[in-house]
Amino acid sequence: MKHTVKILGTGCPKCQNLTKMVKEVIAENQVNASVEKVEDIMDIMQYNVMLTPALVVDEKVVMKGRIPSKEEILALFN
Repeated sequence: MKHTVKILGTGCPKCQNLTKMVKEVIAENQVNASVEKVEDIMDIMQYNVMLTPALVVDEKVVMKGRIPSKEEILALFN
């Protein structure tokens, strides 16, 4: 199954760091997933997210307002 991952954030350093970490986890563990960066505030608000960065996996908000560890990110795909 291919996962759809979205990183919600306006481009701040935390959002950039989360994007980098997610891409690293996907590559290191050969996870079948696509990554999309969502920076438009109106698009972000559709997910009812007030704290960024936020992580959306398969259209479900799984984390917001913090940067998870690589282990936490990997667990989202299992």
